[in-house]
Amino acid sequence: MDDLNKNRPLSPHLQVYKWQLSSLLSITHRLTSIINTAGVTLICFWILSLSMGEDCYKYFAMFSSSIVGKFILVGFTWSFCYHLLNGLRHLFWDMGYGYEIKTANFSGILVLTSSFLLTIILWVIS
Repeated sequence: MDDLNKNRPLSPHLQVYKWQLSSLLSITHRLTSIINTAGVTLICFWILSLSMGEDCYKYFAMFSSSIVGKFILVGFTWSFCYHLLNGLRHLFWDMGYGYEIKTANFSGILVLTSSFLLTIILWVIS
């Protein structure tokens, strides 16, 4: 190593970095986009099973009514609700609102609680 590289500061690693609500929500937003992609793929399989006839749809219906299937469907519903509400939060940020730390933390907690409540409401009325 030459002297130029030896004197450079190192970036903090995850073990040193202090986690904040905004960083956790940002990571969760990225993860929910991946989950939503998988959920849309599941919806495509559902439509495909419908188009292939009653026998094929029977297997999909059995899976979706199982405990694992329900867990996946509820998880996908929460992921979609969270991603939607956090996306609205980002739209307000794009307009220049909510950058203060107190406001950003409040809106983050609001997004989390609202996503859980919306998921419960959607499953109760369905």
